[in-house]
Amino acid sequence: MMLNDKLLNCTCAAFYHAIQVWSFNVGGRSATDIVTGSDTNVTRLYTLACGYDPKQPGEGPGGKGQQVLKYLLNHGAPTGQRRHNKILAYIEVDPRQVDDVKRAINECGLVYVGFHVPKYLGPQNPHLPKVWDVDPRNRKIIGSHAVVLPGYDEDTLDVISWGRFYKMTWTFFGKYVDEVYAIADPAWITSTGKTPCGLTLQELEIQMQALRENV
Repeated sequence: MMLNDKLLNCTCAAFYHAIQVWSFNVGGRSATDIVTGSDTNVTRLYTLACGYDPKQPGEGPGGKGQQVLKYLLNHGAPTGQRRHNKILAYIEVDPRQVDDVKRAINECGLVYVGFHVPKYLGPQNPHLPKVWDVDPRNRKIIGSHAVVLPGYDEDTLDVISWGRFYKMTWTFFGKYVDEVYAIADPAWITSTGKTPCGLTLQELEIQMQALRENV
């Protein structure tokens, strides 16, 4: 869960789910290869990237996906003894261009997305459906959420959220997802040779220059 049941830290928790996916796929595809961040590390990222104060009661300020990704580009994610390698780049993908979304998943191992949450998918629901689809009877939006999507088929996309695996239909994706990011992870690129949009590392660095900090 990575404290996402207690804090508004989904933008941070989603990235640690991404680390799980990348480590699994580049490390031999066994459970022992999965790197799982501790709650302490997730909280630390939430503090550094989003301004969360663990001394203050409540869920915290939340955080925008771009805000977290910019921090990861410049500083990397806390992992305890050392930081996770900084991401090399992140590129926004138009969610309306489904072929581009599929390509980004293939090239980066996953996409990091933000979407509007219909009421029936609220985390307080103890019986979340395994497949998320559009329900015309439940149109009320109760907030937003960030997750990673590490795969897809003709009908659905894979979802990691609230510490579990789900599916979302492409119809759900088209209606509710409004942010999609392709992330360039160093370990993934070293293992697979794949990069977002097929860009070279030099081209990715040029794309990121305006977002770099002097750190």
